[in-house]
Amino acid sequence: HFSHSFVTGHRLQGHLSCAVDSNPLSIYVMHPFWNFVVKFLPTWLAPNLITFTGFMFLVLNFLMLAFYDFDFNASSAGHQHVPSWVWVAAGIFNFLAYTLDGVDGKQARRTNSSTPLGELFDHGLDSWACVFFVATVYSIFGRGESGVGVVTLYYILWVVLFSFILSHWEKYNTGILFLPWGYDISQVTISLVYLVTAAVGVETWYQPVIFHLLYRDLFTFMIIACSFTVTLPMSLYNVLKGYRNNTLKHSSLYEGLLPFLSPFLLFVLSTIWVIYSPSNILELQPRIFYLMVGTAFANVTCKLIVCQMSNTRCQPLSILLLPMTAVVVLAITRVFTNETLLLYLWTAAVVLAHIHYGVSVVKQLSNHFSIFAFSLKKPNSD
Repeated sequence: HFSHSFVTGHRLQGHLSCAVDSNPLSIYVMHPFWNFVVKFLPTWLAPNLITFTGFMFLVLNFLMLAFYDFDFNASSAGHQHVPSWVWVAAGIFNFLAYTLDGVDGKQARRTNSSTPLGELFDHGLDSWACVFFVATVYSIFGRGESGVGVVTLYYILWVVLFSFILSHWEKYNTGILFLPWGYDISQVTISLVYLVTAAVGVETWYQPVIFHLLYRDLFTFMIIACSFTVTLPMSLYNVLKGYRNNTLKHSSLYEGLLPFLSPFLLFVLSTIWVIYSPSNILELQPRIFYLMVGTAFANVTCKLIVCQMSNTRCQPLSILLLPMTAVVVLAITRVFTNETLLLYLWTAAVVLAHIHYGVSVVKQLSNHFSIFAFSLKKPNSD
């Protein structure tokens, strides 16, 4: 299945997606800022290297908070809180990641090095970044009395993942990538929230915003409201507009909804594990469980991104779901008694499988287009 990119290589040739960004914050504030920043980058710097560096800042945030707040208890009353400098670093790293994600495409156009590989690399890493972003933000509130429960956050994570895949489902059907409004607003807001947390301490978030409405409730409400009142309606509107204008790529409802099948089955499998877990695995190991779900989701989504970029049919079932079904059955039937060990082994397998998939696709596309992934130099043509 890794050779899929070979098959689609010719279709990807010269294909760069049409993306529409109508967010006022992005148009009037961020794009002028990114245009300013990109001028300071050396012209030998490969766009994919910028993309990868930005992604690693989010991974670094995740690892940093995993060290100081592995179980999401540090922000609770009576626990040792995360040091203030960590929040300052998190705010800076998050904004750097967001900025680099904004300038990579501009650097590609500036150096005349835009390739389908760059687009795939960018969106592929964005799909994996969702889980690192959400898990790091969770440490602000934690899981204590004034925080958010681990099960509630599990469903919030799925709302974020669902919002991400919506825009790529749109592109699969319309051929145009409509960039979600919530992304820019959330990135700027969270970067500021990290810095405010460093200045005033996590105790500030225990206080009600107004009356009995806590900050954690506002946080939960904003994510869910943004997804269901902005992202979902806009996606449906754009797809229905394509249907009315007869410009959709897929005529049948089944073909149009096919990209949702694997993510939906992943949601069902992981939720069955959460609900029927003998040792209440999500309470025991929330961080590792989120990482497993987010990485499996990224793997499924990357395959959809390859399909929508190459105009090929989306595969109904991701191969990763088959061993995952076996893992969930082993867990809930108590055949494998040490559930925590099972989760760690399966998470390691998912992460390694996803990295292997990513490296394979990048290598194959680099060979096909005769380019280096992280350098603007051209390979010697023999």
